[in-house]
Amino acid sequence: MKIWQQKIWQQKIWQQLFGFFLVILLCVGCSKVESIAYNPWDVVALPTEEKILDIAFTQNLEHGYLVGANSTILETQDGGNSWKEINLELGDENYRFNSISFNGQEGWIVGEPALMLHTTDEGRSWSQVILSEKLPGTPVNIVALAENTAEMATDVGAIYQTDNGGKNWKAQVEGAVGIVRNMERSPDGRYVAVSAKGNFYSTWEPGQQTWQPHNRNSSRKVENMGFTGDNQIWMLARGGQIQFSEPNNPEEWQEPIYPEFSTSWGLLDVAYRTPDEVWLSGGSANLLRSTDGGQTWEKDRFVEEVPTNFFKVVFLSEKQGFVIGDRGGYLLKYNPDISEVAPSEGDEA
Repeated sequence: MKIWQQKIWQQKIWQQLFGFFLVILLCVGCSKVESIAYNPWDVVALPTEEKILDIAFTQNLEHGYLVGANSTILETQDGGNSWKEINLELGDENYRFNSISFNGQEGWIVGEPALMLHTTDEGRSWSQVILSEKLPGTPVNIVALAENTAEMATDVGAIYQTDNGGKNWKAQVEGAVGIVRNMERSPDGRYVAVSAKGNFYSTWEPGQQTWQPHNRNSSRKVENMGFTGDNQIWMLARGGQIQFSEPNNPEEWQEPIYPEFSTSWGLLDVAYRTPDEVWLSGGSANLLRSTDGGQTWEKDRFVEEVPTNFFKVVFLSEKQGFVIGDRGGYLLKYNPDISEVAPSEGDEA
């Protein structure tokens, strides 16, 4: 054998050996997350393939709305089992409805280009609230707090409140925090916002004059953040990582947790059904559950074939919850009547 042929042969052998050991290494790191024994989610097909962004229900928990891109509004009268598309006369402008919220019969929608809609009759009629041309940023979140009272936040961290049905708005924070990737509000009025590039995050609570910036605690960029039920903050970072802050201290963090090790899909949202039961959603129809506050996880493999990314999880109560997909016209509806005990062998399925 000539020398150059021998070198090529040796190179191929080393490439094959490298590939072999790489496969072994990857298999060692493969996910061993357990599967849940039952699936409490019903898959609901929606009459649109537009991206859905938010969900809210009126005082009648059977009556609710989904809102999303391209001026999409869907309505349900049966608790979310079926939906129909409704059309609002908003002229030729095509809006992205970012957020919807109800308190009793009174509801609000905000979107972009800068838009606010208000209803006092559970959505049978909507009126447009004129927003100032000097409004910093675009409205991305609205929360109905009480009669004629709501709180609006924009994508640069401006926060405003009205107590007269939207006629006047009062700024709650001075200045802005900069363009944010996402923002979440706790039930007691605190906010956490992730910067557009995921390099840092900021917090604000009622009474503070300005947003408080915080450095991220690792080299991993932050994807999303929100609040637990006990004054903690959760953080989703790239690489499939979730962390929880120490109670009452957003600067101190517990050890990172990897719900599914070596995952290639991104973690997108977290929601609590109970103080201990946590649901975690992600890309490629991935959905995980923890029953111990996020320390250990199991995977719902029954919904893996739904053709969408599960980008938002919402629980309106322990018995009413939804997982929103960002494409494909699908929604998951929580079914509290599903038994938590998997059928045993010999039982009729």
